[in-house]
Amino acid sequence: MAPQSLSAFLFPLSLPHNLTYFTPKFLRIYTKPSPILCKSQQTPATTTHSSVSIPDPDGTGAAAPTRGDQFLERQKSFEAAKLVMKEVKKSKIREKGKALKFNTAVASCYGCGAPLHTLDPDAPGFVDPDTYELKKRHRQLRTVLCGRCRLLSHGHMITAVGGNGGYSGGKQFVSADELREKLSHLRQEKALIVKLVDVVDFNGSFLARLRDLVGANPIILVVTKVDLLPRDTDLNCVGDWVVEATTKKKLSVLSVHLTSSKSLVGIAGVVSEIQKEKKGRDVYILGSANVGKSAFISALLKTMALRDPAAAAARKYKPIQSAVPGTTLGPIQIDAFLGGGKLYDTPGVHLHHRQAAVVHSEDLPALAPRSRLKGQSFPNSKVASENGMAEKIQSNGLNGFSIFWGGLVRVDILKVLPETCLTFYGPKALQIHVVPTDKADEFYQKELGVLLTPPTGKERAQDWRGLELEQQLQVKFEEVERPASDVAISGLGWIAVEPVSKSLRRSDINLEETIKELHLAVHVPKPVEVFVRPPLPVGKAGAEWYQYRELTEKEEELRPKWHY
Repeated sequence: MAPQSLSAFLFPLSLPHNLTYFTPKFLRIYTKPSPILCKSQQTPATTTHSSVSIPDPDGTGAAAPTRGDQFLERQKSFEAAKLVMKEVKKSKIREKGKALKFNTAVASCYGCGAPLHTLDPDAPGFVDPDTYELKKRHRQLRTVLCGRCRLLSHGHMITAVGGNGGYSGGKQFVSADELREKLSHLRQEKALIVKLVDVVDFNGSFLARLRDLVGANPIILVVTKVDLLPRDTDLNCVGDWVVEATTKKKLSVLSVHLTSSKSLVGIAGVVSEIQKEKKGRDVYILGSANVGKSAFISALLKTMALRDPAAAAARKYKPIQSAVPGTTLGPIQIDAFLGGGKLYDTPGVHLHHRQAAVVHSEDLPALAPRSRLKGQSFPNSKVASENGMAEKIQSNGLNGFSIFWGGLVRVDILKVLPETCLTFYGPKALQIHVVPTDKADEFYQKELGVLLTPPTGKERAQDWRGLELEQQLQVKFEEVERPASDVAISGLGWIAVEPVSKSLRRSDINLEETIKELHLAVHVPKPVEVFVRPPLPVGKAGAEWYQYRELTEKEEELRPKWHY
């Protein structure tokens, strides 16, 4: 019998099915031992002794495996090993993602999510050493509120976020990029995402490239603060407008909900949708900074507590609410569901293009509307008469004038119709002033910090970098019965542009011969963004001019529904 080649023993013929443990560095494969036949060569003079050979299990002669068979068997073994290595690598990635998700070994403040410590009294998460030791001894660290959260709950403005998208003034303990990094594990998680958008700052608070952050996880879109919209606003029109805007941004969502954390409008619908889509997964509340996540969670728990005892118990230690952007500094786990899965409040995503990123921390409350919006329209007969500009505005409209929105926005009217009207929707704390464009620079330098605030006070005005960014806008329109568009200022509000105002419309005007294009120049601090968008239908007039788009059967089927 011919001896088997050495390669038959160096490479296994098959991979066992019971391979359980595998180390990428060393592949250990156990096969049936094969006997080695040794033949002794004798000299012709010596007598040949008979030997008994053990049969080869692989066969010999014609039954022996060819080199091609051995090669194929080796390739099968290597392919199987590659699959095992791939699974090991995937398991390591999953373990890494879970490690980043939430570290329960480190006790955190239930109000802001910052790790508790006793070192720096000014830092988020600081607790008095005696209190810390007492709570630790009784295993009650999860019920501790840090010193910063106590001050925030009493109205103090204490920022802690710096860097790109952070806030000037005060100490900065964490960067905006570090907070965003705390959400990076969501791509590997199986979770339900509840994305919040502020209706007053829809474009500025709408997170771009959200899928890069949450992967393929399903998303429920929640629009907050609808109680701030002007009176008699038809929420059906607003809901359709939001769905259209979301579709244009190519973001696929399960549903759209118009809500108010203050009046609980629409909250029950969100609870129902979460219970329907959760399916045992964790629920993460995501949104830009100061969009109202903590207030929304408080309203969510209040509504859920009527039927869920777990939510009722969680209300005792709910996240802190504050007007300061960047209140939440770490993921906050809330045991709000009886049927499995956790609810997480997450740090707000800080966007550098919003007004909150450029003003001083003590001026932040001026950017947040606290009551129902009421549009301020210009030209305004009262303002014109006070400044002695009534005759000029009556003959030529707003052409040649500049409108200041506090110290944060300046709108130069370059070329509009005499009947064109601009209506400002935003916080009442920012006063609006109209001056001739040729005197606008002088007026801004003189009144910045006094009439034009924020910035508040001459001291902050000296450090103010000014309105460095100018954007030329050409607003086209086809109809005069409705606003041409909105000019949205990121982090502040929006300006509705009406080509021909009903109150200023004259009977002798020939609208067919008018040039259907308006020219404006908008000045804002750098790097605040300006958006031109379809007009948001607010107030009683919005329901009159808003038009629903006709949908195909396929669009009707795929389009998300809105609820309130």
